[in-house]
Amino acid sequence: MAYKVGIIGYGWAATAHADAINGTSQGTVTAVYSSRPLDDAEVSARHGSPIKTYSDLDEMLASDIDVVSITSYPAQHRAQAEAAAKAGKHIILEKPMALSWEDCSAIAAAVKAAGVRACVCFEIRFISQFLTTSKLLDSGMIGEIHYGEVDYYHGIGPWYGQYRWNTTLENGGSSLLSAGCHALDALLLCMGNEVEEVSAYETQSKHEIFRKYEYKTTTVALLKFKNGSVGKVASVIDCLQPYYFHTHLVGSEGSLLDNKLYSSKLALRDKKWTELPVALADSGDVADHPYKDQFQAFFDALDRGEDMPRTSIAESLESFRVLFACDKSAREGRPVKLSEMA
Repeated sequence: MAYKVGIIGYGWAATAHADAINGTSQGTVTAVYSSRPLDDAEVSARHGSPIKTYSDLDEMLASDIDVVSITSYPAQHRAQAEAAAKAGKHIILEKPMALSWEDCSAIAAAVKAAGVRACVCFEIRFISQFLTTSKLLDSGMIGEIHYGEVDYYHGIGPWYGQYRWNTTLENGGSSLLSAGCHALDALLLCMGNEVEEVSAYETQSKHEIFRKYEYKTTTVALLKFKNGSVGKVASVIDCLQPYYFHTHLVGSEGSLLDNKLYSSKLALRDKKWTELPVALADSGDVADHPYKDQFQAFFDALDRGEDMPRTSIAESLESFRVLFACDKSAREGRPVKLSEMA
């Protein structure tokens, strides 16, 4: 089935969404809503398809689009997602879902009540590194994981597109919300979302570039899972270094380190890592993100009348449940049980 897609918000992420949607076999961007004036011909020429621009969101939602892609400021996500769901539109929602657990829960409830489908842009789950990792874990190649860590190192300064608004508490929220949620979500993909308790701590660089932030820019969280395993996530958006998405999973039969595998099942005598031929999560540029593969999976799921695999609204909501528990722990200076996040 062909899907007409309207984009809400027209910034850096929106352009990547538009090209990815148009690159799928079913999706075509036909509408864009923006709070600033846009020229239909200019936007259409940029993306290679006829696009009508709107300055009134309700007007766009009343049009014949089937899906909306929400790429606006995070503080606007709840209201816009609720309006889209009420209008009967399926939803692609850029991360973070929203900036509070209450708002995330409300979005999920609105989607369920309207009977529409939705996904969250945890597109890292669709990069070949984590598609391959999932297959290796399913095969038992490293056995049962008892420890894992996934860390997000990316200095988000004035050289990066979202710095202007990311520095604010209103739209950045926290280190985990603004960017590190990708690392937390990847850890939960690998270790499951049955988290019992979290303990988190925050700090901040003293470099003048990061003084503008209204919240702590480094968060480290320890996760205790119900099965006894332990995980760690670091979200460091105030570092001065190349982007690095560190991944290390330790199991009863071996380990995975970024794109390297060691497994006792391979009977390796030299005790060396085996390098995997995968594309790593190694860039913060939205143009490098695997949106196309995620959106293709979303449209395929719509064709089947099913929730999509890996990044459905329900699965993503569980990642944000853990995230808000981590932020609560750091804010209150105590361990937080997931049972508190009702």
